[in-house]
Amino acid sequence: MALTSDYAGIETGGRAGDRTLQDYSRLRIVPARHPGRVAGTIFAALVIAAVLYSTFTNPRWGWNVFAEWFFAAPVLAGLGRTLLLTLLATISGSILGTALALARVSRSPLLSGLSWGYIWLLRSIPVIVLLLVLNNLGYLYETVTLGVPFTGTVLFEYPTTQLLTPFAAAFLGLTLNQSAFFAEIVRGGILSVDQGQLEAASALGLSRRRQAFRIVLPQAMRSILPTGFNEIIGLAKATSMVYVLALPELFYTVQVIYRRNLEVIPLLMVATVWYLVIMTVLSIAQHYIERYFAKGALRNPKPLPFHSFFQRFVRPVSALAVSGDFTRTSGFRDATTLRAGGAVRIHGISKSFGSLKVLDGIDLNLPAGSVTAILGPSGSGKSTLLRAINHLERVDGGFISVDGDLVGYEQKGDVLYELKEKDILKRRADIGMVFQSFNLFPHLTVLENLIEAPIQVRGVSREEAIQLAQELLARVGLSDKINAYPRQLSGGQQQRVAIARALALRPKVLLFDEPTSALDPELVGEVLDVIKELARTGTTLVIVTHEIGFAREVADTVVFMDGGHILEAGSPARIFNGAEHPRTREFLAKVL
Repeated sequence: MALTSDYAGIETGGRAGDRTLQDYSRLRIVPARHPGRVAGTIFAALVIAAVLYSTFTNPRWGWNVFAEWFFAAPVLAGLGRTLLLTLLATISGSILGTALALARVSRSPLLSGLSWGYIWLLRSIPVIVLLLVLNNLGYLYETVTLGVPFTGTVLFEYPTTQLLTPFAAAFLGLTLNQSAFFAEIVRGGILSVDQGQLEAASALGLSRRRQAFRIVLPQAMRSILPTGFNEIIGLAKATSMVYVLALPELFYTVQVIYRRNLEVIPLLMVATVWYLVIMTVLSIAQHYIERYFAKGALRNPKPLPFHSFFQRFVRPVSALAVSGDFTRTSGFRDATTLRAGGAVRIHGISKSFGSLKVLDGIDLNLPAGSVTAILGPSGSGKSTLLRAINHLERVDGGFISVDGDLVGYEQKGDVLYELKEKDILKRRADIGMVFQSFNLFPHLTVLENLIEAPIQVRGVSREEAIQLAQELLARVGLSDKINAYPRQLSGGQQQRVAIARALALRPKVLLFDEPTSALDPELVGEVLDVIKELARTGTTLVIVTHEIGFAREVADTVVFMDGGHILEAGSPARIFNGAEHPRTREFLAKVL
């Protein structure tokens, strides 16, 4: 007998001939019971009810006194000082703390050491001690003087006790303490950002300042905000310590009042409730700020309140909004946005990581408009060679030039001068790079990823950058993803966006570092198709790849590397059909 499957029933009965299908659709469903959960809920409700009953029925709480003083003028004046100190110290402490964090991660050992010393000292001193020291600073320095060192010329002089009032001492002390702790929070956020984001920003030629404030810090904010707001909330409560300066903030004002009327508990409750209000406002602000900086981190983010209302006044950028027929164009054969390729010359470069020699005397000439595929086993130096071409890796010896211009150096007569970082970044814009793991900026939309470098590095107008971005997206088949975030795209789509981003700078040379190795096999084809189209445009392409069939089809030259050396280079036909070096033949025998 053939068995029948039916999700609405099941076979029943003892013998095969008597089996029938029983219908469960009309039966009543009784949810599973959780007596422990119910008991816990009842217990929590009883505790809450008991606390509320005790609080509001015990006359010794003095709620009438609480109501009398809650909005009293002295209390509100003290609250105002608390809020002002919190606001000023938060702003100044956050700015100074961010500067200290950037100094800690800087390449200057002296600046980094100075920042570390400041953080070590200020984190060691209790706040109350710091406040008292600042309040008595006039004992050490009678005047604050500004002048020209070693000349006796005085530009400004003022008595310290008059300049450093109790409020000024409180503001300065809280700022110094806040900045030291906030610096480590910011540094932790910076270290949490993937190193590939910095490499991608550097490859696009973005300045160090732009890398920090546009790429790294916005991403670091997701790690900074939770602990950062903890510090702000702690700061709001720490303002109570300025009572040692006899500064009438909220807590000090309440102390003065209850010492006069002896209503200690009601007045302490006045301060407690106001602190609760402050903390509640800060917690709500934290929630929405975290939601704002979480954009791009979720595939399906929940919109902020009133988002739909404000979106009525914002016209999203769409490929349909630009003149032309970009949305109907695919491929790069007729693209007018690309520049002619540049000739790459690699002369005797070497690179070591400690005692490991990764590149050893590499020589290679790549004609303008050529397509070069670099093959070799893992650890052979392929990616290091690629990164050396655009100076992401500084070589120990040898030189690389693009169209006769040295990468990383400037020639004056018979002398070569190493370029400063800002000049290297400008030249790097001519050498685009597509990374193995995409390295798109996750907090920026697809459009923002594409227009960032052209505006900041090339200096083109925003309108021109948007139009170019739309054309490039159309040519890689992603016009409809212009306002999406990278996390909302598949791996193949992200890599195509990465290619479009590199092309947006109109580079002479385009480097691909294993562009398909991070993709699922079914997504490899769509990326390789885009690169095949690029290979026909005249842009110089250098591709590190394990896709042998792709290299055979697209490349003009195939280079085989092993152990930091180029063992063999030649046309695909010669390398794949008649390799001369035994190591090349051994490698190809395993992968073909």
